[in-house]
Amino acid sequence: MTLRDKIVQEIREHGPIAFSRYMEMCLYDPELGFYSQTAERFGKAGDFYTSSDVHAVFGRLLARQFEEMWRVLGSPPQIEILELGPGRGLFARDVLDWSEKKFPEFFRAVRYTLVERSPTLQQRLGITLDRHFTVGKVSMACIGEGKGTTAVMPAEPALARELSPEVPVIIFANEFFDALPVEILTVRGELRITETGGRFTESWVPPSSDTLDFLDRFGVRPESGERIEVPLLAQQHMSAIANTVGLGFVVAIDYGYTRAEQLAGRHRGTLMTYRQHSAGANPYEAPGEQDITAHVNFTALEVAARQHGMRVEPLLTQSQFLMGIGERNQFADAFVDCRLPQEHAKVALQLKHLVTPAGMGETFHVLLASKSVPVELVARLSGLSFGSRRT
Repeated sequence: MTLRDKIVQEIREHGPIAFSRYMEMCLYDPELGFYSQTAERFGKAGDFYTSSDVHAVFGRLLARQFEEMWRVLGSPPQIEILELGPGRGLFARDVLDWSEKKFPEFFRAVRYTLVERSPTLQQRLGITLDRHFTVGKVSMACIGEGKGTTAVMPAEPALARELSPEVPVIIFANEFFDALPVEILTVRGELRITETGGRFTESWVPPSSDTLDFLDRFGVRPESGERIEVPLLAQQHMSAIANTVGLGFVVAIDYGYTRAEQLAGRHRGTLMTYRQHSAGANPYEAPGEQDITAHVNFTALEVAARQHGMRVEPLLTQSQFLMGIGERNQFADAFVDCRLPQEHAKVALQLKHLVTPAGMGETFHVLLASKSVPVELVARLSGLSFGSRRT
């Protein structure tokens, strides 16, 4: 049975499904979903790049920032880094290996928890991080109750920490929120997907009160000819994340927008597909064989974090964040392994891709939030220094 057959069967048994359910099955079905079929979805041989695929310096710079956060918290004997959607584990490996090499005291205090629902990616993580799993430095957790085996997103997401709630935590999410299922709304109503002869067709129902309330508070209602995404699940996840933090930080990096930008006419209808590094706009074309993504509503995430006791810093670009971390030592973390001039030049180009507007630098934004950390100590973080000088 193909994933298309499976979706058609569900529609025939239960009636039209919400777009969020369709997107969830396409991405997360445990056997046939995009993230479940193979671990080779990332990098040059896959369908898209993440920052960790570009160069290890991304993880090295974040390791430096995480170590600063640990010191800001008073260098506690234990701290947990909880990464959401770790993919193949390249970022975690870079953070741990660099911390072990450059920040040994911090490394001794760290326990690294991976939150991954795909069984295929869980297996890949075990390979990538085998050395760290063996010594107990890394462990696997889950979102909700399926331990990665259910095709249904939990209605009320919950994060499982490896260490006790009293231990400080850093929750890191790189390109996590953009892959969470969304609802779709037009002037005709809220999208439902049905089928005719095995072909997907669209129908519309009156939007739910939750959908309309979300748009009125955090986004815009669609105009004629527009399709607007409604990321209810992303906001629920941010609420769960903020509730998980007793003392510590949240760092979320993604491409997205604010409500002000939507009111100005930008980021209205951002649903995209990616397959073999080619962008598309038809989510029905190849169920399970292409990524489906939507830009992140940072306004909604910020409000959810604040409602659960977090202090949210002004939104930064990835360029500002990484420049702040790296400029103090002139990005030595990137070039430490270079022996020849051509190696240095290659790494310089990779670094440029991470921090310049032509690459990922201005496309991606960084939401940094803290809980129970004095404001004056948060202000010392180098990741905030570059952006604060330019605001």
